[in-house]
Amino acid sequence: MAIYKLWRSSGWQAYSYCTSSSFRSTILNYKNFYSIILMALVNADYEFIFVDVGKNGRLSDGGVIESTKFYHKLIHGQLHLPNNTDTENNFNFVFLGDEAFSLHENFLKPYPQRDLSYSKRIFNYRLSRARNVSENAFGLIAARFRILHTPIHMKNPENICYVVLAICSLHNFLRKRDTSYTTSTSFDQENLITKELQVGDWRKNAVNMTKLESRNKKVATIAAKTNRDNYTSYFNSDGKVDWQDEMLAKGKA
Repeated sequence: MAIYKLWRSSGWQAYSYCTSSSFRSTILNYKNFYSIILMALVNADYEFIFVDVGKNGRLSDGGVIESTKFYHKLIHGQLHLPNNTDTENNFNFVFLGDEAFSLHENFLKPYPQRDLSYSKRIFNYRLSRARNVSENAFGLIAARFRILHTPIHMKNPENICYVVLAICSLHNFLRKRDTSYTTSTSFDQENLITKELQVGDWRKNAVNMTKLESRNKKVATIAAKTNRDNYTSYFNSDGKVDWQDEMLAKGKA
């Protein structure tokens, strides 16, 4: 499963009618428009399994996740994750995120792009493949629920949060119950022969998205770095896939 954040777009320019200038200032993001943030965990079936919505648009990725119940339980070991012994290689069970998040024993992020070794490029490529699932889930709701394509004009900020939560719930319901909601071409897929990415239908209707701001990165613990290095070694040895070297040669990482 992966963690992802809602990329800012014009569809999240909420609170246009809010009367409080002090409140509007807290949700004015670094792109100079008003927004709130949806952050969620997405599983391998493109379903939202944890949702946090309503944090102000001025926060960075790290600032958002650190204020969630999920993060509190993560750092205090209260998520009841399976034991490492449940894996063949005794690896930590992990969540996935991008560069803006903090590295943790149970949270993987890419290596910085500066001075990457070949093995680290392999890790970044493999991580990117997995995180594509969460990007597709967010992209699909942005493409299917047209209210996200325009500013949400509501006086009460809580109502906007309810709208977003309803969209996430409807998405999960339709994924399980309605076969016409998504088809075999809805999401990005890898060509079984070339392993090249074939873009999903949702990208044809995708809104113009901008990443959240990244700042205030924390220094990772030795245990967190060791955990990522263990996965790196695995992806370059026993866990290697036949096409990863070819993908790097094509500049995919």
